[in-house]
Amino acid sequence: MTRRQAATLVASAALARAAAPPLFNLRSREATVSFDLRGGALVDFRLTGNPVNPFNWVQNVTAKVEPLRGHFVCCDRWGAPSEAEIARGVPYHGEAPRVLWKATGQRSLSAHLPIANFSIARDVELVGDTLHVRERLTNRNATGRIYNIVQHPTIAPPFLDEKTFVDANAGPGFAQSTPDHDPVPWPRAHSADLRHLNNDPLPNVVSYIVEGDTGWVTAASPTAGLVLGYVWKTSEYPWLNLWRDVANGRPAARGLEFGSTGLHQPYPELVRRGKMLGRPLFCFLDAGQTVERSYSLFLRALPANCTRITGVSRREGRIEFQSS
Repeated sequence: MTRRQAATLVASAALARAAAPPLFNLRSREATVSFDLRGGALVDFRLTGNPVNPFNWVQNVTAKVEPLRGHFVCCDRWGAPSEAEIARGVPYHGEAPRVLWKATGQRSLSAHLPIANFSIARDVELVGDTLHVRERLTNRNATGRIYNIVQHPTIAPPFLDEKTFVDANAGPGFAQSTPDHDPVPWPRAHSADLRHLNNDPLPNVVSYIVEGDTGWVTAASPTAGLVLGYVWKTSEYPWLNLWRDVANGRPAARGLEFGSTGLHQPYPELVRRGKMLGRPLFCFLDAGQTVERSYSLFLRALPANCTRITGVSRREGRIEFQSS
């Protein structure tokens, strides 16, 4: 099936299935990157000479449902629609990961979200082992409306195993199962240590606010000898949401999600609450308005005997990480 044929089968927010993934590729001397145009997800990031790809996660769904993949963007919502929206075809996590994207240049791609009537344009630049991403979201409606946008990087085996550890500059947070309990400090959640994942995924999703001007999260794999890291402005993405999944008693997936909301509920509940931990739970985009956000991610060799990433910073245009 050709890309043009696949595009003609896109109806509403459902993706077309293609015989081979339509990929958007970037390459530098140090790394290669691939985006799957079925949902616009980052599905492959590899260092030259290293076969391990952190983003080979594919959602386990029935054959009739197009799966979510790798690092996708949740837009125009995070999580479930309301019952009334579900009845009208609004998908879980919004339309952005469910529609067919198109390449608009050598370093740009875009998509239209037909139900929300939003458009999203993405510019990407691979500099060495670092990928810089800028996204512009435009409201094509004649009226303003609320929305959310959450980046959903999802790591999986073989990068992810029992030795993989996650670090971040997160502040207090709460488990989605108990949002009204007293806040807990990163990396605690009930009795769990969110830096690690073994055979127990509970609590399944925990959300933290990020304090300071810059947010960062890393996942380090001693087995693969790699560290993956993200950095962003907290004015654009004030929340860090961590999702964990286990299959057959082994780590299966970890979501390193940063975004505009920290509550995994439909909009009526977000509007009722307004804020949690002093941070907003949704955004507003006026009629015809465009808003821009950006983030960067890197993939590098993990220093020998490293057990913790202690910081991520920008220095002279390059992202550096500190470890111990």
